[in-house]
Amino acid sequence: MSEIDDLKAEIKKLSAKAMQAKMDLHDLSEELPINWPTIPEVAQKAHEAFGELEKKRAKLKSLETV
Repeated sequence: MSEIDDLKAEIKKLSAKAMQAKMDLHDLSEELPINWPTIPEVAQKAHEAFGELEKKRAKLKSLETV
């Protein structure tokens, strides 16, 4: 497998992880004020997941344009 193919596979997994984090955050917001102390933890997980996904997408774009 090429580096680009590996990166695409990793992006697919990270995308699923980010979408799950998004849903967790959404679910938490719908249940408020229940579990309100967990807002920072759940939001941090979503922030990290989307940050990592963004980095990998940028890396893929740079590899594809070379």
